[in-house]
Amino acid sequence: MSPRGRRTRATAARLVAGGDAGVPGAGAVRTDALERGAGLPEPPPTRTIVLWCPDWPVIAAARAAGTPPEQPFALLAKGLVYASSASARQLGVVRGLRVREAQARCTDLVVQQYDDALDHRAFEPVIRAIEAAVPGVEVLRPGTIALRSRGPARYYGGERAAAATLAGIAADHGAPGVRAGVADTPFAAEQAARARPRRPGERVRTVPVGGSAEFLAPLPLGVLGDPDLAMVLGRLGIETLGAFAAFTDEQVRDRFGVAGAFLHRLAGGRDPREVAARDVPPDLRVEASFEPPLDRADQIAFAIRRSADDFTARLRAAGLVATTIRVGILDEREILLDRVWAHPRWFDAADVVDRVRWQLAGGVDPTGLEAPVTQVSVEPVAVDDLANHERGLWGSGPDERVHHGLARVQGMVGHKGVVTPRIGGGRTLAERIVLVPWGDAPPGGERALAVVRDRPWPGKLPGPPPATVLERPRPVDVLAADGGSVDVDERGTLTGEPEHFRAEGDRGGRYEPVTAWAGPWPLVVRWWEAGGRRLHRLQLVDAEGRAWYLVLADHRWWAEAIAT
Repeated sequence: MSPRGRRTRATAARLVAGGDAGVPGAGAVRTDALERGAGLPEPPPTRTIVLWCPDWPVIAAARAAGTPPEQPFALLAKGLVYASSASARQLGVVRGLRVREAQARCTDLVVQQYDDALDHRAFEPVIRAIEAAVPGVEVLRPGTIALRSRGPARYYGGERAAAATLAGIAADHGAPGVRAGVADTPFAAEQAARARPRRPGERVRTVPVGGSAEFLAPLPLGVLGDPDLAMVLGRLGIETLGAFAAFTDEQVRDRFGVAGAFLHRLAGGRDPREVAARDVPPDLRVEASFEPPLDRADQIAFAIRRSADDFTARLRAAGLVATTIRVGILDEREILLDRVWAHPRWFDAADVVDRVRWQLAGGVDPTGLEAPVTQVSVEPVAVDDLANHERGLWGSGPDERVHHGLARVQGMVGHKGVVTPRIGGGRTLAERIVLVPWGDAPPGGERALAVVRDRPWPGKLPGPPPATVLERPRPVDVLAADGGSVDVDERGTLTGEPEHFRAEGDRGGRYEPVTAWAGPWPLVVRWWEAGGRRLHRLQLVDAEGRAWYLVLADHRWWAEAIAT
C-alpha cells in the first residue's frame, strides 16, 4: 500500500474510533443490548436460500396494463423513474431520471405510476406456489423471498438443486428469470442472487459455508441501502463492505449508533436476522371459469351466484366481513377488467352479484358484452371483524334499515341510480357538488376530496353556501326602478339598482320586489381557452326572505340556487 493510502486508512480509523463532530452521522449512542452481546460468541449461521425476480415491479405493472414484454416500460414515483424494463434501460432510461428526460431518450416509452398494492397482489400467486412446495417462506419484498435451506436441501438432494427447483416453480407461476442465492445469512444470500452471473445462463449462486464475509468484501457500500452512511464512509476513504467490516463493533457503534452497528454486522457476514416464516392468511379469493365463454351479462351474473355464496361463507368461517372487494373479469381476448368496489355496510352474496353485473354493464350494451367472458374472480380488499357487524339484541337499527333499503333500490335501478352528494372544491356551486354512487368512495378517497375542498379557489363566493342548488338553472328577469333590464357594464358595475325580478316557474311568473341585493362579483371561466367566458354573480332577497343566487351569462340572468 502506498504511503498516501496508509495515511488515508489511518485517518479513517482515527475518525471512526475517536469521532469528529464535523462529519455527518457522528455520535456516541450506546445500547445496552449491543453492549451485553459484545462479548458473546456469534450464533451459528443459518443457511438461507433467497429467490429474486429481476424487474418484478415492472413485470407486474406491465402485465396488469396489458403492455407487450418487449415494449419499453417505466414506473414513476414522485415524478422520477422508479423502475424500468431491460429494453428501456438499453435506451438510457434509468432510475432517478425525470419523466421528460426519460421520454426524450425513449420516445415510445410507456410510463405508469408505481402501485405498491399491485406489486404485492401480483406476487401473491408466486408466494403460494413456493409455500405449497416448501414451508417457512419469508417475503422480504415483492419479487424477493427467503427460506431456510436445510429442509429443501435434504428433500431435493442439495442446496443448488433445491434453489434451482424453487426458482423453476416461481418461474412457472408468473415470475420469469428468477435467480437464487445460497449463503450463511439472508443478506449474503440476497447479494448472491443479485450478483452478476459468472457464466451465461447461471441461475443459482452458492456461497460456501463460512465464506459470506469473503464474498461480501468487494461489494460497494451502496448495497447496504443507506446512502448517508455510504457518503460519510466514502469521504473517509472506505468504499467496500470489506473495508467497513475491518473496524471493530465498538468503533462503529460509538460512531454511527445502533443503525450503523447493524449495517456493520451485515457487511461482515454476521447478519443477526433469521428467516421468519409468515403466517399464511386464509385463501378468501374465489373465481368462476366459463367454458364455453359467456357473452351475456345476465348469464354471467347467474353463474357467479354460487361463487358469491362461497366467498361470503369463507369470510364467515374466518370471522370476517368484506367492506371492499375487487372484481376481476377476464375475457377471451385476455383483457382483464379490474375494479374495486366499496360498501357502506358490508358485502353479502347478493351485493357481490350486483357488483359483478354492474361492472359487466358499465359502458356496454346490457344485452351483450364486447367480448365473451372466460373468468370472473372476487377477492376482499378491506375486511372487518364479523363481531362488529352482528345484529343487535333488539334487531337492526334505523341506519342499517336505510342501508338495506338503498342497497335494494340500487340493485333495481343500477349502480349509478342511487347517489350521495359530497362537497368538493371549485368556484361555482355546480362544481362544488360531487355525486358519488351509493357505497363508493369519492375518487381518491375522502381525504383527497377534503384536500381539494380546502384549497384556495380565487373568485369563490364566501360561505355559507345556499341550501338548494337547482338541477337546471332558471331564466330570471331583473328590472331597475325605471323598468329597464339590469345588466353589467364593461367596468363590472350594474347598469341600475335591482327593484323587481321574476324567475321562470316561480309564483306564476309574477314580478317580486327586491328587498336587498349584493354584487356583482366577476368570474372568468377558462380564460386560457378560446371558449372562455366572463360571468357575473348577484345575490337578491325577495319579500319572503328567500335569497337567490344569480349568474349573468351573455347578458342573461340565470338562477342557480335558492337559500330559504
